Amino acid sequence: MLQSIKKLYTIAHKKSRVIIGLMSGTSVDGLDVALCKITGANGRTKVNVLHFESVVYKPIYKQKVASIFSKQQVNLEELTLINAWIGTQHANIILQCLRKWGIAPSKIDCIASHGQTIYHAPKSLHLKKAYSNATLQLGDGDHIARTTGILTISDFRQKHIAAGGEGAPLAVYGDYLLFGKKGADRIMLNIGGIANFTYLPKSNKATQVFSTDVGPGNTIMDAYMKAKYNKAYDKHGAVAASGITHAALLAALKQNVFFTKNFPKTTGPELFNLDYLVQAMHQAKLKALPTQDVMSTLNQFTADVIVDSIIKSFGARTTATIYSSGGGLHNTLLMQRIQAQLPHAKFTTTQALHILPDAKEAVLFALLANQTLAGNNTFTTQNKDIPNVSMGKVSFAE
Repeated sequence: MLQSIKKLYTIAHKKSRVIIGLMSGTSVDGLDVALCKITGANGRTKVNVLHFESVVYKPIYKQKVASIFSKQQVNLEELTLINAWIGTQHANIILQCLRKWGIAPSKIDCIASHGQTIYHAPKSLHLKKAYSNATLQLGDGDHIARTTGILTISDFRQKHIAAGGEGAPLAVYGDYLLFGKKGADRIMLNIGGIANFTYLPKSNKATQVFSTDVGPGNTIMDAYMKAKYNKAYDKHGAVAASGITHAALLAALKQNVFFTKNFPKTTGPELFNLDYLVQAMHQAKLKALPTQDVMSTLNQFTADVIVDSIIKSFGARTTATIYSSGGGLHNTLLMQRIQAQLPHAKFTTTQALHILPDAKEAVLFALLANQTLAGNNTFTTQNKDIPNVSMGKVSFAE
């Protein structure tokens, strides 16, 4: 153990670190692996993404996660077993990537693992007085560390909750470090399973930074495509583009107390899922619709909740630059619908800021690990909605 502490001390005092950031989202389509060289910390942080790979999960992974994902009642033994199993699966994917890149594990200072979200339960959703916000990510860090032989930092969201947050969105910390700039109002829009954004003010003051979930991104669309078309997602929004948006269903989809709550707030597939769609169909007094019309309506629903949130926060005539990332970026119809409703904003992607849009979240977790290793909190000025804490639990390989 003493040797492990010495190694941690050495890594903590490096001017630059080589960190692998991992991200596995609620879409459960694959593991994003970003190999980053990170120099400095806080406002002096610089990131060079050396390699990036998005490794598609095998069917067995998806099946096992689906058996416990976003369910209030699961097999406790299965849940226990999968925690370690996911850690080992992710570790093996890392080793696979390192072999492909021709890099020895000994050259890596740290792995930053987000884990696999299984259940997200903010108090606004579970409504139980005796409990606070909660979230659960599986993929044990000790198994990753032992299998790879690399120091691992994992389970980032728990500290955020312990400090009074909801465990999400954590992207705000990395967004502020990497993309904040004086003189430029920036909105960092991420459309994953759930859509969220970070506002980076032109003052670049931490107290004015703002971040929130806004509602469903791809989650209901992907679930519907899997159920009706046996496809993981609607490529480029082609199915939705072939349908017609149903006004009554769209109105019913928007009728949820979540959309009336003040920012910041978080949510997940525990709320926005196929059952939510079924309930909206019932509310709209619809027994059936052509599948392409349902997809068109779901696509418009996601576009509208994103636009509504931005307008609520910044006004319809905002001229901020919106930097998009996440899987929803590749849905051509979705992006067209968002842009059409915000004609004064400038739209681009994080590629313009030298970070691949698909790699962004994995890079952000590498940044969180770097902050922890450097012994620094990101927000040195207190922002009541963004806890000023370092995050992640350390697992030694030895």
